[in-house]
Amino acid sequence: MTIRTNKYYYGDIPEEKTGGNINNAPAGNTDWPLWEVFIRSKQGLDHKHAGSLHAADAKMAIENARDVYTRRMEGISIWVVESKYIHASNPDEAASLYEPANDKVYRHPTFYDLPDELTHM
Repeated sequence: MTIRTNKYYYGDIPEEKTGGNINNAPAGNTDWPLWEVFIRSKQGLDHKHAGSLHAADAKMAIENARDVYTRRMEGISIWVVESKYIHASNPDEAASLYEPANDKVYRHPTFYDLPDELTHM
C-alpha cells in the first residue's frame, strides 16, 4: 500500500483541480506576471505605491499584497495592477513634455489672493 502526499504552497491550485504540478515548479516562478501594489492608508485619501509582487491572477495578487504589505493593519484599500498595463513618460523627454505648461502662467496659484484665514491650501 502506497500513500501519496502532495506538497502545495499558499495560493496553489491542486493538480486534480486543473492546476499544474507544483512539485516540479522552480522556486520564484517567473511565469507569473508582475503586479504593482498600491495601498490606501487610514490617514490618507490616496493610494500610494507599496511595491511589486508576482501572482498568477488578480485575486492572488490582492491576497498576497494583503499578506505582505498590510500585516500590521497599515491600509484600508488595496489596488493591484499588472505591470504590463502601466505606461510611463520617458524622463529624458521631460523638458518637451512639460514645457507647454510654462507658457500658461495663469495656471499658477500666484495670481490668486487667498484670505489670511485660509490655512489649508
